[in-house]
Amino acid sequence: MKKRYVQFIVFIAVVVVIVLLSGFSFTSMWKDPPIVPGPGVTEIKMLSDWLPSLAGTKSDTEVYIIRGSQPGGNLLLLGGNHPNEPGGMLAAVLMIENVSSLVGTVYIIPRANHSAFTHNDPMEGAPQFFSIELPEGSKRTFRFGSRRTNPVSQWPDPTIYNHPTGSTLGGSEISNLNRAFPGREDGLITERVAAAIMNIVKQEKIDLVCDLHESSPEYPVNNAIVFHQKAAELAIMTQMMLEMEGVNIRLEESPPSLRGLTHREIGDNSDAYVVLLEVANPSQGRLRGKTTEELVTTGVDKYYLQASKDGKLFAPYDETGYPLELRVARHVTTVRVLLDSWNMMFPDRMIMLSDVPAYNAILSDGLGAFLKPVS
Repeated sequence: MKKRYVQFIVFIAVVVVIVLLSGFSFTSMWKDPPIVPGPGVTEIKMLSDWLPSLAGTKSDTEVYIIRGSQPGGNLLLLGGNHPNEPGGMLAAVLMIENVSSLVGTVYIIPRANHSAFTHNDPMEGAPQFFSIELPEGSKRTFRFGSRRTNPVSQWPDPTIYNHPTGSTLGGSEISNLNRAFPGREDGLITERVAAAIMNIVKQEKIDLVCDLHESSPEYPVNNAIVFHQKAAELAIMTQMMLEMEGVNIRLEESPPSLRGLTHREIGDNSDAYVVLLEVANPSQGRLRGKTTEELVTTGVDKYYLQASKDGKLFAPYDETGYPLELRVARHVTTVRVLLDSWNMMFPDRMIMLSDVPAYNAILSDGLGAFLKPVS
């Protein structure tokens, strides 16, 4: 009897330890890895400043403002719309930590769906964090999140999502920020995030919106500029200028029937010109092996290498993989060239930035060279 009692106590103790460790692991994702604002950042606000009902929720998030010394146009740069696409978030962070504005104002939201950064997609076995080494030896750690809002913030999802545009989507898409635009101020939390971003566009008179994403190498819309019809000429000019710099990129027109996405709904419901950028990321796809931190940062995967040899991919892929440096470099460079094109087309609303990290420098020096140490 005594032996069974001891075994029972040991069993309970083990269960308590497992629960505590699981709880610590779960709640560790609730703490934001720091972003170190560069000298160009003139103000930091919260998304709830444009929709007060977000205040105090896990969906409220920072909006970094880089205001130029001269007035001009206004750019909104979105990263982290899908937090399991880290290239977009990191490109936004590089802009925050390095760039200054000479003319015009830039609003940057690096963690657009903040709640989705606080968990992982179920059944995917993805890492919670990944790290980048800095030149002096320290590391910057970032979260690898989910495509959808954390159920802790929004649950349950409906069976059918009756979208604000009148169309119907699968119920789970109401947790996908890039299906929730233009949003509802009195809706579920993901719709409110979309509505708050729409409020920024309208209240701050945003001229140009650029949403940063990643997609799997087998997905046809890859290494591409997806553009709203209003921004067609802008996208074409940007593609031509990128090709001249040796950066190959495709053009994809936004389908009018595909509702809820930034390039469709912000373009339809505001005066802003809107584009969405896609770069290839093997950790996104269904052909990958184990989703490790190494896969997230290096993009090296033997299964994708074989798929490339078999002609199954829509993005170039070889033994070097598709590293995070390349994905971020493509995003940052496309934003720079997009602004060059914008300034030629709209000289009365210029947006001129300085100290934008160069494509070749990111590839040769690594991302750590453009990230600031955290004290």
